Parts: sequence; C-alpha cells; structure tokens
Amino acid sequence: MSSAGSAGTGSDEPEGIRLQKVLAAAGVASRRVVEDYIAAGRIAVNGETVTEPGRRIDPTSDVVHVDGLRVQLTDDHLTLVLNKPLGVLSAMSDDRGRPTLEPYVEPTGKRLYHVGRLDSDTDGLLLLTNDGELAHRLAHPSYEVSKTYVAEVAGDVARGVARRLRDGIELEDGPARADRFTVLQQRRDASVVQIQLHEGRNRIVRRMLEEVGHPVTRLTRIAMGPIRLGQLRPGQTRPVVGQELGQLMKVVGL
Repeated sequence: MSSAGSAGTGSDEPEGIRLQKVLAAAGVASRRVVEDYIAAGRIAVNGETVTEPGRRIDPTSDVVHVDGLRVQLTDDHLTLVLNKPLGVLSAMSDDRGRPTLEPYVEPTGKRLYHVGRLDSDTDGLLLLTNDGELAHRLAHPSYEVSKTYVAEVAGDVARGVARRLRDGIELEDGPARADRFTVLQQRRDASVVQIQLHEGRNRIVRRMLEEVGHPVTRLTRIAMGPIRLGQLRPGQTRPVVGQELGQLMKVVGL
C-alpha cells in the first residue's frame, strides 16, 4: 500500500487526494454519493475495504475498486474498440504498403497496441490499448478470455455439428473446442453461425469450421470478454471506460 493511502489530514500535495474527490473526477459519482459508497463498504483501496470518509490516496499508484470493479483514476491509459474493416492488417506498419491500424490510432495522439489480432480477411472487434498489463493479461491463455464470432459458412449445417464442436475436434496442432455454437440462419447452400471460444490460435475458427465440413466465407468478431461490437461501423472506434472497462479488467483479475 502506498504511503498516500495511509495519510491523514493536511495538504493534498504530500499526503494524497481525498478519495471522494478522485472518484468524482473519474466520473464514478458525486462526492456526496461516494461518501455513501464508503459508508456502505462498497469501495476498496489496494484490496482493503474503506469505511472512513477521510481516506486520501495517490491516483498514480493506488488501486481502487468500486463494487468489485476497478476504476481508472488517471487519463494515462486509453483503451479503444475498433471495428476493423476487411483488408486491414493487425499491424501498425507494413513494408508492402497494405492498409494497417495506424490511421485509426494516429488521431488519439497515443502509442496504442492491438490486443491479439484479426486476419486481414476477418473484420470486427479489435481492442487497442496502451495499458501494457491489461494487454498482456487479455492475450495470455491462462485467463481464457472468450471471443465470439459470427461466420457465414458454406453448406447446410447439420444438427450434430454443434455437439462435435462443443465436444472438441482434432486439428493438426492439437484439439480445439467451442464453448458455444449456434446456427443463426439456414439457407440451401449457406448458413450463418455464431461460435464462442477462448482459444487464440492462428485462424482457429476457420480451421475448426472447415474441419466439420463448413468452410468460412465471411468472419466477423462481435465480442471479446464483456466488450461487444454493438452498432460500431467498420473503421469506427469508441473508448472503453467506466463500468465496461472495470468489467474487462475484472475478467483478467485487475
């Protein structure tokens, strides 16, 4: 715990800033409402529940959770959702001059990195962030962050395909299993399906669906953990803030 967290009264400079002021500035609630949260035991600083309204903290080093969700206390970190268009590489530059993520990052004025990747022929949700710890955990297999896709596939999907994918199939680099699989539309020569999994191997969705006899003709990622693409149009971005950011951090234990 930082020394600011245990400071008492006095000037803000050496002893930190009142918790109510920090959380109000972070957009959690008014100072008065934050005082009610403190009295109700809904706020924790560095893992310790705070019950006294006089608590001071250092926003640059202390970690605050409200109702179990972490609050971003400074504007140093930025996390965005991008609806990555088809044909765009999950890279910031390319020697061959192909479209990259750089035009979507440049307006922020920050050095953002993509979390994981989407193939150039896959569109949809891609997270961009300069929060190194968040990016590391989201990409690490041990946290098993789910990813949800909608795919247009060739053929009429038989009833047994869903069970095969949920039970697990064998690929050349090992077994793979879908957490969920749903047929959204059936047509004579094509189908639209939704598949959720927590694996991140290269082209895993395409390989799984091809293995069960339904090659992908269009693939879009619509969710990553609690973050959903929603109505964001291709090429558009939006910030991940507030409770949504807190839920994302909770998934990876932050």
